[in-house]
Amino acid sequence: MARAKSEWAAKVFALVKSGNVGAAVAQIKVAPTVGDLARLQGLLAALPATPAQKQLDKVVDEELALLAAPRLHRSP
Repeated sequence: MARAKSEWAAKVFALVKSGNVGAAVAQIKVAPTVGDLARLQGLLAALPATPAQKQLDKVVDEELALLAAPRLHRSP
């Protein structure tokens, strides 16, 4: 069953707004697509700058870089 495009980002953003940064970071590390991360990044940009917000921005940037990097090998 296909998910709505912004469903994942909205759910992770809800975790952030509720203060559960650890769960949000865990979800960011298993993000389904680059597009989902980009949508989340847009949502996070609206939040005020806090230490937790800076940490989330860093994690999102790192995961975007990892997903955008070319793969070194292919699985059989």
